[in-house]
Amino acid sequence: MIVTYFQIKIEQFYIGYTDNLKRRIKQHKSGNGSLFTKKYNVTDLIYYEIFEENKSARKRERNLKNWHKTWKWNLIKQSNPNLITLEVE
Repeated sequence: MIVTYFQIKIEQFYIGYTDNLKRRIKQHKSGNGSLFTKKYNVTDLIYYEIFEENKSARKRERNLKNWHKTWKWNLIKQSNPNLITLEVE
């Protein structure tokens, strides 16, 4: 499973991809995920998409990073209108 995901903290988006979402979220929460998530304390998972291929997930990540903030909000709110922090099993 390859995942493209959003994390948020007070209007700061982090978009990434991983082959193990549970491990990656744990890394972000411990401050070992990325410099951006550590600096802005971006740890709440609010959206993710699952892909079969790494190439597709990377392409989607790059695409989403170029979206306007309003477009990102609209995408997220379609599946998570209350912006509830998602848990990964």
